Amino acid sequence: MDKLTRRRGGNGAFVRAAIAIGAAVVAMATAGCSGAAPTAGDGGHGKLRVTTTIGQITDLVENVGGEHVQVVGIMPPGVDPHLYKATQGDISKFEDADIIFYNGLHLEGKMTEVFEEMAERKPTIAVAETIEPASLIEVSDNGGKAYDPHIWFDVRLWMVAAETVKDELSRLDPENAAAYEANAAAYAAELEKLDAYVRETIAGIPKERRVLVTAHDAFGYFGKAYDIEVRGLQGISTASEAGSKDVTDLRDYLVAKKIKAIFVETSVSDRSITAVIEGARELGHDIAEGGTLYSDAMGEAGTPEGTYLGMVKYNVDTIANALK
Repeated sequence: MDKLTRRRGGNGAFVRAAIAIGAAVVAMATAGCSGAAPTAGDGGHGKLRVTTTIGQITDLVENVGGEHVQVVGIMPPGVDPHLYKATQGDISKFEDADIIFYNGLHLEGKMTEVFEEMAERKPTIAVAETIEPASLIEVSDNGGKAYDPHIWFDVRLWMVAAETVKDELSRLDPENAAAYEANAAAYAAELEKLDAYVRETIAGIPKERRVLVTAHDAFGYFGKAYDIEVRGLQGISTASEAGSKDVTDLRDYLVAKKIKAIFVETSVSDRSITAVIEGARELGHDIAEGGTLYSDAMGEAGTPEGTYLGMVKYNVDTIANALK
């Protein structure tokens, strides 16, 4: 499991600390000569430099941090975080940050070593790993114990993540703690409204039709929180592709349950889903593609789906329209 924040490591950490202290002394001397007091982050403009991974976390930090943070997300829309590998440019963005936020619980599984290294130098926060294990969904991981990382599909769990972001920003930048508190409270009110909207909309789907079938098993928290059965062709990670047995099993399930709609995802190939639909049709059961859902990645910047609030509302409306 991904390591969480603030570990100190051996002689390397000591050397880095010494270098950092020396750099700080030089910076203070330079500021004294120029008559300007040094400030945190953003080249002296007072903003905390924050680097994030998935779009959901980028949006969360922007809402809580407001004007006091400069946020850089490394994963663009449509990218699958399960398969994402950090580039040299990403490493530079992590190096430049005052604080790093990522999801954790192996969502960004190919970047574990990067986060461990960064945690020796600066606050590196896995927001999903700050949630109590009792609220997480335990899944099988090659016979071992693991947790479903897709916590943002339960809006109330995302409210906990917002509290984590607020607390960490306030700890690093206490002068603006009141602003982070106010921003977090305002955003929590929006999340409360969203949670109520999701509950009402999903409850409006007849119980016998309340079955959500998707490309991979990303909607477990959604199903648990909002009383809808969910099933994915692949497991919680897309790192291993669905096999022919997975396709056949899901096809037979859909035919037996007489399910009429199946959903694809923006960050996952629809090749296997198409095979399921075609296989069901060969057995005389027509399944419609209910629409495209945002799962591990959000929409394009500047669109409603490019925000967490808009993404969740879009998904819920798409699901309800197809299943009703």
